[in-house]
Amino acid sequence: MTATKIDYIELAAKIKQWGKEFGFAEVGITDIDLSEHEAQLQRWLDNGYHGEMSYMAAHGMKRARPAELVPGTQRIISVKMNYLPPEASFAKALGNKETAYISRYALGRDYHKVIRNKLKKLGQKIEQEVGQFGFRPFVDSAPVLERQLAEKAGLGWRGKNSLLINKQAGSWFFLGELFVDLPLPIDESNKEEGCGKCTACLTLCPTGAIVEPYVVDARKCISYLTIELQGPIPEQYRPLLGNRVYGCDDCQLVCPWNRFGQLTQEDDFAPRKNLKDQELLTLFSWTEDTFLKNTEGSPIRRIGFERWQRNLAVGLGNAPFNQTIVDALESAFHQSSDLVKEHIEWALEQQRQKQCDEDRKQLRLIRIIEKGLPRDA
Repeated sequence: MTATKIDYIELAAKIKQWGKEFGFAEVGITDIDLSEHEAQLQRWLDNGYHGEMSYMAAHGMKRARPAELVPGTQRIISVKMNYLPPEASFAKALGNKETAYISRYALGRDYHKVIRNKLKKLGQKIEQEVGQFGFRPFVDSAPVLERQLAEKAGLGWRGKNSLLINKQAGSWFFLGELFVDLPLPIDESNKEEGCGKCTACLTLCPTGAIVEPYVVDARKCISYLTIELQGPIPEQYRPLLGNRVYGCDDCQLVCPWNRFGQLTQEDDFAPRKNLKDQELLTLFSWTEDTFLKNTEGSPIRRIGFERWQRNLAVGLGNAPFNQTIVDALESAFHQSSDLVKEHIEWALEQQRQKQCDEDRKQLRLIRIIEKGLPRDA
């Protein structure tokens, strides 16, 4: 089919229908002009808020200039896909300090692979309709301002926690983009700012990583500390991690809009039993081979076994005193890397301090009881 014979309005409608057939909850189309976001992106980089994520600075303004990333791009098809599993059990996992908390998005199959594959199929479906054209899928894997694009495509607004929020679906969804060289009609950009005066995410972020509305200092963010950071976790943040060993959902948990969160229909996002609500000690006992086997096809594998052990050691240090925890940490110490050893030492010190606190409480209780007893007792 030649370009002059294509009804782009009809094609856009078909694309949205095909997208839903492939499992996307919503599909929007936008142009490539992100110039209004360049200054904010540069300030964020200048402030060093990207931390060790050098790739954020390496690509510079290419993030805000899609046509520099993929020459010839005219439109971007933005999609969202729900990932919230049934029985997410947030309170149970966060409340039990001996249980490892893993961000809900990471409990199933790696979303990068799932969504990229669906976007590729969507591109191929369009190709069947119009003939050969240029397209390229992206899923959080290239210099793309995906939240800003999704906002322009009408899929929601960027909340004060910097995540995209949708009035009907909260923020429990992934985003993906299909860059195309077709002059499709664009959707109306989202004009709504639904956060209002709410500051729950800023107030309740465990580490104060949301330094101002819409701005996150990654260096303080638990997701960054447990996933992106290569070296030691700064000591001042270790107690604040609690039992969060991979990512953090707190700014979403406190968001009022997430009462409208929609459950996923994608089987690949179903939580794996060997990851969901597992005891810290169980995960810490894994060998590297066990880790690789149990995280095959999971986003967790990208941090590697060493950082997995690092994060778990911090979680064990934050857990209530348990001699079994102390024994496990001491047993693992000599066979661990220097990075993990540093965190094991910290965890052991936390456990010993808690043991001392327990001993002091017991001693005070004994003295109180003794003072209340009659002299001839």
